[in-house]
Amino acid sequence: MSTNGKLFVVGFGPGNFEHITKRAVEALQESDYIIGYKTYVELIQGLLTDQTIISTGMTEEVSRAQEAVKQAELGKKVAVISSGDAGVYGMAGLVYEVLIEKGWKEETGVGIEVIPGISAINSCASLLGAPVMHDSCTISLSDHLTPWELIAKRVEAAAMADFVIALYNPRSGRRTRQIVETQKILLRYRSPDTPVGLVKSAYRDRQDIVITNLQDMLNHDIGMLTTVIIGNSSTFLYDDKIITPRGYQRKYTLNSEKQTLKPHQRLQKEAEPWALDQEALTESAGGVGLLTKAPEKKPASYEMAMEALSRVKGQAVKQSIQPIVQQKMESVFELAVSPGVANKQFTPKQMMTLAEVVGEKGTMEYTPNHKIVLKIPTMDPEVITGKLKSANFLLSPIGDVLTLKACDFCDGEKAESIPYADEIHRVLGGMSMPKELNIGFNGCGMACYSAVMDDIGIVFRKGKFDLFLGAKPVGRTAHPGQPVAEGIEPEQLVELITDIVGEYKQNAHPNERLFKYFKRSKKIQNFSYQDIAPKINIEPAPCED
Repeated sequence: MSTNGKLFVVGFGPGNFEHITKRAVEALQESDYIIGYKTYVELIQGLLTDQTIISTGMTEEVSRAQEAVKQAELGKKVAVISSGDAGVYGMAGLVYEVLIEKGWKEETGVGIEVIPGISAINSCASLLGAPVMHDSCTISLSDHLTPWELIAKRVEAAAMADFVIALYNPRSGRRTRQIVETQKILLRYRSPDTPVGLVKSAYRDRQDIVITNLQDMLNHDIGMLTTVIIGNSSTFLYDDKIITPRGYQRKYTLNSEKQTLKPHQRLQKEAEPWALDQEALTESAGGVGLLTKAPEKKPASYEMAMEALSRVKGQAVKQSIQPIVQQKMESVFELAVSPGVANKQFTPKQMMTLAEVVGEKGTMEYTPNHKIVLKIPTMDPEVITGKLKSANFLLSPIGDVLTLKACDFCDGEKAESIPYADEIHRVLGGMSMPKELNIGFNGCGMACYSAVMDDIGIVFRKGKFDLFLGAKPVGRTAHPGQPVAEGIEPEQLVELITDIVGEYKQNAHPNERLFKYFKRSKKIQNFSYQDIAPKINIEPAPCED
């Protein structure tokens, strides 16, 4: 038996052996003493050999921590066990508190190791689908160690902030009102249809899973072994799975396979089932703003009764209804705008429109390809796109998409070729790509805008087009695209570029630039890769693509 005492604070996860970590098993088997709530000891009994077991009741956490410290100071190796994670409503904090009261210092005192486990919010979420993909919090409804008034404040704060909420210790035999009060608080801020998952004894023999909603959750059995997970305003149900999108409008960038831009279609519920049900603000008597559902919804019986009473009395009846049934949340709306494919001249109206839609909270960034990238916190992207379109802006998504830039030197006077640039943008502009794909288009043989330094370079010369593929525009090994074709007939250009882009989109690896794909595949369409770059031994730069 070791003469050096040590404390292991072990989280063993949901309770089955498949979800306990290797380090947790090692610590249990290395220990002289196992200290824990008797139900927890029973769950890990199969991992134990000849250790001394000290088990106590549910409410005796402090005495367990004190006994663990005492045995460790006597030179024993002691494992204090918690289900889930020991640092989440577990024993880790209490053990440290007991040590601190005794003047413990890490350099001179007994050793301590906290071994993490899978907390209930994670294990239960995995059984429900993906309910905690966005910001979430855990709240214990047990007022054994925390006053209920404080717990209620936390519930309300989490509801107001639209957190996904995991409720631990929701109800016991003697403690029944807390979950009822919690539901009342949440219904002031969230739709009654908000998805709720009830998971009892996750990954144990008596596991039970119920998927319900906020209005009906109390109609089901909820006890101390139940974890209640309540969705936010974007959470939705699909095939008995609770899903919370990773973002309210997913940093709405308007990516779509079909161009031109049709953002209103992206906001329809058929396209985004997580879109908010709440449509508009209406005014209640007394001027309190309430979020209501679709206009065709019938009024509640209470509201009908109040309306009837007001008619009988001939006066309005003030309703003491709490504000906000459900909140709309701002999202960052990202897109790029430009005066046109070849046009670089902004009008005063366009500049004023930009200032209006960006406001104080948004940002504008001018880019080398004559576009301005906008990032605007908003609840209504369609309003923004409508204003920008009315100012005759060309709208484009941003990110790993196809962009086209034409004629940098002149103002597009070479009008014979510009319609082909417009057509390429109409067909392909903004299309999602494995990696950002830039097409450079020059309207005359001067090639004053360095189109040959883009992924795909197009130069109009003597009534026909020359094509360059696979430029590497930056880095110490930068190089222009390879000239792969001369004299392409104008009526063949758009189809050829479409085929090249389609092949790259289908076959390139994720995050693989076109020049890398061209080099790897050795051929795009009928154009062969020529390894003509000089062989120079250069150390790779850490920031290079």
